[in-house]
Amino acid sequence: MKVLVVLSALVALCAGSAVPLVPGDNSHYVEGESRFIWMPDGEGVPHLVDLQEPVDEDFLRNRNGANNQYWLYTRWNPTNPQVIVHGNANTIWSSNYVASRPLKVIVHGWNSDGNSAINPLVRDAFLAVSDANVIVVDWRSLANGLYATAVAGVPSVGQFLGNFLVWLINTAGGNWNNVHLVGFSLGAHVVGTAGRTAGGWPVRVTGLDPAGPLWSGNGNAINGNAGTYVECIHTDGGLLGIFNPSGNADFYPNGGRNPQPGCWLSTCSHSRAYELFAATVHHNHLNGRLCGNINQAQNNQCTGGTLLMGNGNLAKRGNGIYGLTTGASWPY
Repeated sequence: MKVLVVLSALVALCAGSAVPLVPGDNSHYVEGESRFIWMPDGEGVPHLVDLQEPVDEDFLRNRNGANNQYWLYTRWNPTNPQVIVHGNANTIWSSNYVASRPLKVIVHGWNSDGNSAINPLVRDAFLAVSDANVIVVDWRSLANGLYATAVAGVPSVGQFLGNFLVWLINTAGGNWNNVHLVGFSLGAHVVGTAGRTAGGWPVRVTGLDPAGPLWSGNGNAINGNAGTYVECIHTDGGLLGIFNPSGNADFYPNGGRNPQPGCWLSTCSHSRAYELFAATVHHNHLNGRLCGNINQAQNNQCTGGTLLMGNGNLAKRGNGIYGLTTGASWPY
């Protein structure tokens, strides 16, 4: 019996440490046990990540949230950003920022930048339906480092973003009831920290498949204290995303796990979160049903009251776990 236990432990250890060979295939991954996982960059290309790699402290000191860039887009400059520099009021006055407009803030994830796929997709959706100030946060200087180092830097990126938003509104005007923060993967935890840094004043915070690896039990993860209404959309839970509820309302399209319809790989299911969100901003058409528990959500067995997933409605409120089914292609 003892030999069997030892052999089982060795098999588990080898499985957890084995290097997966097929790019994007995370079928080997066991949360909390596996050492390696495939993660997509901003264009969906998978990269192999070692979750046991040490944090690069020197890199972290030089590339923290102070390096954040804030790119403003409006209907007057829908594709060419105006850079607002924290502490330099002239960069606001010379921009198209208008205090009375809604303020939408978009934050990318790991190995990405302000031009990565999430940003134009969600930015264009917001500008198509409302005359808004849209700020894309580019934190590439830290996000493009080792994954574990980027995870360690998320609190700094979020704190600098939160302080920037406080400064922007105090300097140029605005209303926290018009502020909506949206973050994908690691960016979901960034907007969670930013919202808490700003005292929970943002009226809406949306986490798009909040990053899972190295986030279990992490006190810096997105939670319901980030804003008046915090919503999370889970599409790759237990792999690249967190599966457990993380906001006031949590949506689990198609069970909240890989594979999402039309996806074969976990990396595709992870990115589906921002695609679904952008579609709901345009069409506001994906209705969740309230679940009695997370198992019902995972098995698409929810039959309770309805709540629309995603969208840009600043007055939206809700609580609980919601399940729904979607299509395999836009607008899902």
